[in-house]
Amino acid sequence: MITQKMKYALKALLVLGDEARRDRPEALTIEVIARRSGTPKRFLEQILLEVRNAGIVASIRGRSGGYILIKRPEDVSISELLRLIDGPIAPLPCLSRRAYQRCEDCTDEATCRLRRVFSEVFWSYLILIESLSLADMLGSEAVAAQVTGA
Repeated sequence: MITQKMKYALKALLVLGDEARRDRPEALTIEVIARRSGTPKRFLEQILLEVRNAGIVASIRGRSGGYILIKRPEDVSISELLRLIDGPIAPLPCLSRRAYQRCEDCTDEATCRLRRVFSEVFWSYLILIESLSLADMLGSEAVAAQVTGA
């Protein structure tokens, strides 16, 4: 399950991604991003700072300042964003590739039934989530709008 913070990050990046696809994209203020994404402004500043530090967006100062997407939507990995915002995505610490920890109560990982069952589910999930990018999410909205006639 993703956190509310991650949902806010995705909504903000979708707004910035939509803006990046315009003929003449502009930097968007936090107020505009909050309004367009339906996200509380007070959470966005910290989230956008984390995303900026990861090199996904840039902040521009001045009168026409705000935030812009600097990575191509195809290069914004949803799994990397999940790890950035929410931390490890494995359901058990012993399954994490980047934050591996042996489970405190485990006597033998090789025969652990919990690890075996959850690893099958997790690897299937990982294959899917690692194949997704911001471009896929932006594209799915366009497809949904075409289907519903919006």
